Amino acid sequence: MKRVRTGILISGRGTNMSALIDAAKRSDFPAEIVVVISNIAEAGGLARAAEAGIPTLTLSHRDFSTREAFEAAMDRALRAARVELVCLAGFMRVLTPGFIAQWKGRLLNIHPSLLPAFRGLHTHEQALAAGAKHHGCTVHHVVPELDAGPVIAQASVPVLAGDTPDSLAARVLAEEVKLYPVALANIAKSLRPL
Repeated sequence: MKRVRTGILISGRGTNMSALIDAAKRSDFPAEIVVVISNIAEAGGLARAAEAGIPTLTLSHRDFSTREAFEAAMDRALRAARVELVCLAGFMRVLTPGFIAQWKGRLLNIHPSLLPAFRGLHTHEQALAAGAKHHGCTVHHVVPELDAGPVIAQASVPVLAGDTPDSLAARVLAEEVKLYPVALANIAKSLRPL
């Protein structure tokens, strides 16, 4: 079985990245993680990826004069690793339409809400403020409009009486780490080779 060469972009601790790496250790998983790129040198996920034997790279967006120049460097690094599919896993940069177009249909993100509800940041606070009865996470294709791409998969959790943003976030994260590997596998199985 040919496995889809997958790159992961992170900015933080890499919890979802770790779930993807663990899933990809299985020989029957249809994707292999071939590079992890972070825009933050101190991102905890870089050490986790290195421990798993995955090449890592830091490209600080602060080192580039424009978003386009930063993304061009990222694109070159992904292509140098012969990446076919890109997963955003806590990558805290809004990508330009130009970069998204380069990876159309091959750029996935996981978002901590049941999209289209609660786009952007602070989703758990938004859900609690809105009195939502259910909250969760969504894996979706990335399009130029923030958190608006076609939904690939979702998982739901109930909002409990007395929930805080932190308690709700913890329950959602427990679903994220299960959902993202399943969604990646489904997309990888159906992806045409580059």
